[in-house]
Order: sequence, then C-alpha cells, then structure tokens
Amino acid sequence: MLAKATWRRLSWRQGTKGKLAERFAMLRVRVADGPTTRTGRHLPGQEVWLIGEWRASGERKYYLSNLPPTTPKRRLVAGVKARWVCEPAHQQLKQELGLGHFEGRLWTGLHRHALMTCIAFAYLQHVRLATASAQQKGARSHNPRDRRHSPACPPSAMPSLHGSTLISSRHLFARAASISSDHSLAPELPR
Repeated sequence: MLAKATWRRLSWRQGTKGKLAERFAMLRVRVADGPTTRTGRHLPGQEVWLIGEWRASGERKYYLSNLPPTTPKRRLVAGVKARWVCEPAHQQLKQELGLGHFEGRLWTGLHRHALMTCIAFAYLQHVRLATASAQQKGARSHNPRDRRHSPACPPSAMPSLHGSTLISSRHLFARAASISSDHSLAPELPR
C-alpha cells in the first residue's frame, strides 16, 4: 500500500549525537476491524493512519495510529518513536531497583513491590534532576565550555545505584517509604 507513497526524511527529536531521523511514509486507510458479518469476515472500521518507517539498515516497520486526519506528520512520527523513551526507565526498574525480583504469591504483595520500586525510581530521578540542576548552575558560574552534561541530563550521564554508588538501595527504599507515608507531602484533594 505504501509502495507508491512518497518517503520523506523526518526527525522526531534531538539525540545525544544529533537529530534522530529516518524516512517515513503516511497514508489514511480503513482497517478491517469493524463489525463481523455472518460469514465471519470483518467489515471496514474507522479510518486510521498507516505509518511506514524505512530504516537506514533497509528494514521496514509499519504502525497504525488513530490520531485525527489533521495531525501533523512530525507529531505522528514523534508518537511512534515515543515508545523508546520509556525503555531505559523500564530497564533501570528491572535491573537496578529489583522490579523483576518479586517471588510472592499474593496480588497485593506484587502491587506493593511494584509501587515501592516505582517510588524508589521517582526518588532516584528527583536526585538526578537536582544533581543536574546544581551542575548546570555551577557550569554557568564558571567556564561555559566546561559543562559535563547536556541540559537534557540523560540517565546514562548521571550516577546510578551500581558502580559509583550514589546512595544504597536500603537507604533508597527507606527514603521512598518515608516519602510515601508523609502526608504533608501529598497534594490536598478537592472536596
């Protein structure tokens, strides 16, 4: 279907080595996911975007999006590529904070374990952003060429729990538990 479409090079965000860009083609199509007939065939459903990605390696990927027809093409591409932003966070939750180490039998135990790892991740991210902010302020007051991290502060550029330990994981969980139980930090809900 996209064989006759024009493939244009579009960028979706700035990466650590420059703009991230690939070739994309987009077309509005109707997918056969509508009501089923008596013979078991699906009728055409709603109109959606068919997005094709042609990578530099020659590999092609295809995506469907239900965004409105007036959506700009750059926003469609950014939406398709936004999935990869969460991958490093999920990897850190599993490897550094122990999300995959739960061995209990109860659903509530799994929920509590996942909640604690997410709170610990949020606290660690808070420490990272505070460190990056302090480094940026220090870099501004000194030589601007001497900056070590970009303003975006990717997690790979900041300290982690492994290697040069920023804080121990026991302290991290204790701090996360105290934050979650401190009701003065919770936002006040409207009545």
